[in-house]
Amino acid sequence: MPHPVISLDHVVRVYGTGDSAVHALRGVNLTVHAGEMVAIMGTSGSGKSTMLNILGCLDVPTAGQYLLDGTAVETLSKPQLADLRNAKLGFVFQGFNLLARTSAVENVELPLLYRRGTPIRNTHERAINALERVGLGKRLDHHPSMLSGGQQQRVAIARALVTEPTVLLADEPTGNLDSRTSIEVMALFQALNDQGITIILVTHEPDVAQYAKRIIEMRDGQIRRDHPVADRHVASVDLATLDATPALEEAA
Repeated sequence: MPHPVISLDHVVRVYGTGDSAVHALRGVNLTVHAGEMVAIMGTSGSGKSTMLNILGCLDVPTAGQYLLDGTAVETLSKPQLADLRNAKLGFVFQGFNLLARTSAVENVELPLLYRRGTPIRNTHERAINALERVGLGKRLDHHPSMLSGGQQQRVAIARALVTEPTVLLADEPTGNLDSRTSIEVMALFQALNDQGITIILVTHEPDVAQYAKRIIEMRDGQIRRDHPVADRHVASVDLATLDATPALEEAA
């Protein structure tokens, strides 16, 4: 079996103290192996957002242990957490979070330019390769306003991939997309997963979760069900056809 890249051991997260304390996670145990595609589901207040924040090294457990690719996260300082996050994780958000007046290739290049430590060579070429990987090789110089919602999300996915992360974390990645475009994005995630990339996505949509290989259902800060996906949705996408979609006219 592939090695575990995510390991949570009795992880607790409490916000506040005393009578006002909020127990967001209550002794969560979780293992995710390299190459898995996992969907985390739950209603508001279930703990799934807290779980994603901890998995993404944006927060640390109050108690318990989190190993990210063998590193004990809870022992790290904030600068060390930032370094680990930049080295091991890629993030895709519901709102795309692209710089409006910056081209697609420049948006994708940013994580490499702001990475601490040894400078990364050939950042521009790596950004181009990442965009080609998501079928946007002909959109390098387009600004977000010239791209459809699905194309903007694919730029965001390329930006997450450019650092060659160990795990790709996606927070409601189809939340701002229509049904057809959502299928295209999930087809891309499946294609990337087939290439060996570990993907963990948070969604409240059962149809989106069915594209994963495994579903984790949370309630009241605990994992209530962890099961493989039966009748998994499988989608395919022709990136060349998507890249041929006419560009939008950029807003003034």
